[in-house]
Amino acid sequence: MLMKTTRADTGAPGRVPRGRHGWQRRIEELDPVRDHQEIHRITAGYEFPWDYQRSLEFALFRTYCVPTISELLQRTGEFEKRPQKRYDDTALLMAELVEHGYDSERGVESLRVVNRMHGKYDIDNDDMLYVLTTFIYEPIDWVDRFGWRRLTPNERLACFHFYRQVGIRMGIKNIPESFEDFYRFKVDYERKHFRYTDDNHRVGTYTLKLFCSWFPAPLRPLVAQGVYALLDPMMLAAFGFPAAPIWLQNASRRALGVRARFVRFLPPRRESKAARDRHNRSYPGYPVGYRPRDLGADSDNHRGSRRRAA
Repeated sequence: MLMKTTRADTGAPGRVPRGRHGWQRRIEELDPVRDHQEIHRITAGYEFPWDYQRSLEFALFRTYCVPTISELLQRTGEFEKRPQKRYDDTALLMAELVEHGYDSERGVESLRVVNRMHGKYDIDNDDMLYVLTTFIYEPIDWVDRFGWRRLTPNERLACFHFYRQVGIRMGIKNIPESFEDFYRFKVDYERKHFRYTDDNHRVGTYTLKLFCSWFPAPLRPLVAQGVYALLDPMMLAAFGFPAAPIWLQNASRRALGVRARFVRFLPPRRESKAARDRHNRSYPGYPVGYRPRDLGADSDNHRGSRRRAA
């Protein structure tokens, strides 16, 4: 069922609150069902933008442990030929929904692009449901482990209701109506479907190389080991990746813990960072000068049209 909610806008959600926990106090004044767009924008754009971006990178990575998903991605060739663009398209389209709201002009345009991209393929509804779960529960798990504070019940429920409404607008069927039921679906799905295939390994390797490409060449072997250190045993087995040494696993977690303690003492953000990802390489300066329709599989044509019109 489509839900009418308060609309996310492009400005700050009210006056910037005082104190490190000011945004959290604002969230507690809101209703996680009715106001889920505003709550989720504060959480992902103001409170935890870095954590949300990193956790969604690993969330997408996690979906490639599913053979039907990795087989489709391998068949399209996009992750082999243009992994950076595929990453940028997905990350920025999802960020548009968070930043502007799924029923805003830019949000509707973003969903149109997403649905056009998916509509080219025969994708099982359960696979779509599973991908949707990763956008909800992987960031929650990441923030609880590595964020400067844990998410509140309002933030957890708002995230669920936000992506449930996104899923409805994507035409995904049979989305559970409760946070707990959808989480159980995720756990059961992974237990049933996660297993090694060569396609998993190929797509996982393309993605790993993409992550490493964001760092100077001398650091890339260590970055790869750092990624292994943050993957759980189910993911390592499904990709056929080696486990990182125990000392590196511990060091990675400690480093993220140190970062969290540092961030805890920073002032509250005055502007949302949801749609600004420093790893974006395909659309320089985004969102300035771009529309959501410039993203996606056909975006080269859109950018050419935009340049000719300029």
